[in-house]
Amino acid sequence: MKLFYKADACSLASHIALQESGLPFEIEAVDLKTKLTASGTDFMKINAKGYVPALQLDSGEVLTEGPAIMQYIADQVPEKHLAPLADAMARYRLQGWLTFIGTELHKSFSPLFNPAVNADWKAASTANLERRLDYVAQHIDDRQFLLGNEFSIGDAYLFTVLG
Repeated sequence: MKLFYKADACSLASHIALQESGLPFEIEAVDLKTKLTASGTDFMKINAKGYVPALQLDSGEVLTEGPAIMQYIADQVPEKHLAPLADAMARYRLQGWLTFIGTELHKSFSPLFNPAVNADWKAASTANLERRLDYVAQHIDDRQFLLGNEFSIGDAYLFTVLG
């Protein structure tokens, strides 16, 4: 497997999942401005969306979107407990957290880094994020990790987004 990533980007969560999995993998950096990989390959031919992460499987297939990539990785090593089993209620709770992190946290940070966004919008975004982060803080108050006492891919994603 090969993970296409950019330093200091959300692809870190997939990289953490790969590290935790113990599976063999390679990494290749992507310049998101030029859309070229470190080896000079046109990244748009790998992922037409043009952003990271992208995971190229040994079969040549490519997975995109961090939560999907992390779930794939977790499912390759169920003994590592990076995600609950597919038929467990905890798996659906993980799905809920991955969705919440992606839609309510991850995307909510975007206006804060966009120079075209005015001060009022940034203030509204900050207030929204504060409410969402309060919810996360209350949830993990009596837990070691999002789903209880074991690290999961949800924790990798939350760590990355909060960073």
